[in-house]
Amino acid sequence: MQAVILSGGQGTRLRPLTSTMPKPAVPMVNRPMLWYMIDWLRLHGVEDVVMSMGYKGDGLRSALDAAGHDGVSITYVEEPEPLGTAGAVKFAEQYLDERFLVLNGDTLADYDLSAEIAQHESTGARATLALVPVEDATAYGVVLQDSERRVEAFLEKPKAEDAPPDPRINAGAYVLERDVLEMIPAGENRSFEHDVFPQLVGDGIYAFDADGYWLDLGTPERYVEATRDLLSGKVHSYLDALRDADGNVIPAGTDLTKVELHAPVVLGEGVTVGPGTRLGPNTVIGSGAEIAADCRVERSVVMEESRISAGASVEDSIVGPSVVLGYGASVLDESVIGEGAYIDPGATVGNGARIEAGEGIAA
Repeated sequence: MQAVILSGGQGTRLRPLTSTMPKPAVPMVNRPMLWYMIDWLRLHGVEDVVMSMGYKGDGLRSALDAAGHDGVSITYVEEPEPLGTAGAVKFAEQYLDERFLVLNGDTLADYDLSAEIAQHESTGARATLALVPVEDATAYGVVLQDSERRVEAFLEKPKAEDAPPDPRINAGAYVLERDVLEMIPAGENRSFEHDVFPQLVGDGIYAFDADGYWLDLGTPERYVEATRDLLSGKVHSYLDALRDADGNVIPAGTDLTKVELHAPVVLGEGVTVGPGTRLGPNTVIGSGAEIAADCRVERSVVMEESRISAGASVEDSIVGPSVVLGYGASVLDESVIGEGAYIDPGATVGNGARIEAGEGIAA
């Protein structure tokens, strides 16, 4: 089976992390975000991925190659300009088989993709859309289906009184037949959601109820939620084979003498942690990071090559790559620090602050 992954967005809602890297390459539990989708596809028999790229595409390619994607061949296709979800797939048409998957690259999923493919085959569909349940449908486009799972209509952000019971929304994961591409003009910006799928109602478009795990990764809050779900094992991942009896992932040879560890904690390769430091719970430290003595890092992510000086604290926050926290500095309250920023000794960043890449914060 073949899949097209749409990964060309700029990820503006995830800034400042995406100021220096494409959103799909942002590290999440020490792997690029998009790595988890590729691994999920591999588990469901997908060995051929066409990667539709745009913003900072070279950074995405480098991140995925560094992380590895054994068993999956990736063809990279870069749009000359944003073409929309359907336009991007049309642009990659020369690489596509008679049947293929299309997935938005900014989600974390763990539902039964093989069942979606099987249903597509059994119904003879031209397009099958994975749908996930939501409690409040007013912020989404709702998809209506009949008893045979044929899509009947699309409701864009309905009022509460107009929303159906048990509403389901488009999860951004489709099985398509190649003839659907004939509906998309080449070189033009087109959307599956608005320009293609409504035209297929009554002509071979079906819904698949995806009842497993699914999460949009578009904001720092969702990033944190996904990180915690990976740490807890709520989502299948590479961590499953690495956790110790307490739920931690600690590389062999890591010296945690006199470190207070509260699971779950995941450390990358080459991490150093000084005595008297408290790590965790729900904490990820990227490879090559240095955590000095008497620090406190809990419910947070510190990405690779960052340096946390003695007595500093990171709580409920995200610290990007190669950041330096000075002696006694604090990053608190769902703050996000961009790559290469410097926080002066004794300074406090809090109240959900967003510190841009390379910025300096004075005490």
